[in-house]
Amino acid sequence: MQGTKDMPRLSVHRSNKYIFAQAIDDQKNETIAAVSEKDLKEKTGTKSERAKKLGVVMADKLKKAKAEKIIFDRGSFRYHGRVKALAEGLREG
Repeated sequence: MQGTKDMPRLSVHRSNKYIFAQAIDDQKNETIAAVSEKDLKEKTGTKSERAKKLGVVMADKLKKAKAEKIIFDRGSFRYHGRVKALAEGLREG
């Protein structure tokens, strides 16, 4: 998978406590936008609810960077739970 400035690759990393996401332009090897659960103002709710909120925050950052479409790179993580909630939050935003 290769991301560009117009269509960046959104890399997701999930740990036991937190979830992280970053939009990457692979052609220039630079990060366009990044968010982590540590950046959320409200840290209430379940891990999945926080991941969905994080997806909405990431969508706002991508809009500011003028990226309308992304390539979702879930890495070695299965598409369920927090990873799925993050993707749903991105779609909402």
